[in-house]
Amino acid sequence: MFANYKREVILFSGLFLLIMLVMTFMGAAYSTRMLVEAACYAIIALGLTIQWGYAGLFNAGIMGFIALGGFITMLFSFPVNEDFWASGHASDLGSVFFKLVLGIALIWGSIKLTRFGVAQKWQRLITLILIGAVYITFMASLDPVANAIEKDVGFIGGFGLPVWLGWLVGGVAAGAISYGIGHICLGLRSDYLAIATLGIAEIIKAFLKNADWLTHGTLTVSPLPWPTPGPSDLGFIMARALYLSLTAAMIAIIFFLLTRAYNAPWGRMLRAIRDNETSSLAMGKNVNGRRLEVFIFGSFLMGVGGAVLTTFNGIFDPSGYIPLNHTFLIWVMVILGGAGNNLGTLFGAVFVYIIWTMSEPVALWVFDVVRHLGESWFDWQAPGDLDSRALQARVFVIGLTITLVLRYAPKGVIPERIVHHT
Repeated sequence: MFANYKREVILFSGLFLLIMLVMTFMGAAYSTRMLVEAACYAIIALGLTIQWGYAGLFNAGIMGFIALGGFITMLFSFPVNEDFWASGHASDLGSVFFKLVLGIALIWGSIKLTRFGVAQKWQRLITLILIGAVYITFMASLDPVANAIEKDVGFIGGFGLPVWLGWLVGGVAAGAISYGIGHICLGLRSDYLAIATLGIAEIIKAFLKNADWLTHGTLTVSPLPWPTPGPSDLGFIMARALYLSLTAAMIAIIFFLLTRAYNAPWGRMLRAIRDNETSSLAMGKNVNGRRLEVFIFGSFLMGVGGAVLTTFNGIFDPSGYIPLNHTFLIWVMVILGGAGNNLGTLFGAVFVYIIWTMSEPVALWVFDVVRHLGESWFDWQAPGDLDSRALQARVFVIGLTITLVLRYAPKGVIPERIVHHT
């Protein structure tokens, strides 16, 4: 039995030694911060591996779900802005959203007009007209209120609620957005889903950057409260270690549930749909329904992971969400670890994040050695911006890593293990 897991034992032993090496040279405070961030990325990567690994769904908008989770946890956990609630702006904003709710109700009612004998072409025309009218009315009502909020009180502030509630609602919000996307796109070709998720991610980011009355925009919001005692109470190392313990417990629960789901009939059905959609349809399976379920659940985990990461960093900055860090890097983690293998995804998340984080300091050290040897042996003058190029080494190292993996382990270093049931 050990032979079946020999690769996993060797890889995780090597990963442990790599972590010890980082701790030795970079210190405990730096290393624990890196591990907490890696754990947050692992939660997000587990969300992707059930979408792509279980069901073959290509999500190109991971950044949007991460940002949405971060925003929701900021909104729920940040202290209340007393000035906003004491002013008349709160009631004005409530009136605006009441109008929006009425407009949405009218749109929903227009969709049902065909039940009352209205021709479908007229129903669609009425719905489109209502959507345009509701949008114009909502924006015309919101703009003066938003401008007054920004001018008088900055932004609306938070709700001052427990952090864990913000994490949960952040995941639910990401799942709700994914329901809308999936309900429209999962019945179409897979490339439509990729385009839709990419577009939604950019829309979410643009909204968060520009809605200063709601998110404080590019001015950022900080410090965000932790669900555990912070550095001011325990010191950096102990506080981060405690936060790491919390994220590790979350990963353990998620891993257990995903493993049970993978081995259950639900998981086997998803893999059957992934491998042969035509046969699944012929057997009467609800292909789009199962895909929508896994897409929502995966996005929920992305929202939760984004919320946990934002809370740990202590700052909500809409400009800080970029596709390279919050979409491409997650894909590298899943591909390197092994799509469809939860254990491989955990390995890939931690390993890739260590490589990503340590590429800059290692590149700086290499540049210093090259500069010293060049000046001593060849009287060579290094470029003035040599150190600034160290950050670019991240992209090179990650690109090289994924190229080697795709060449020598195309299914990941810990590929999916197919268990045949009889």
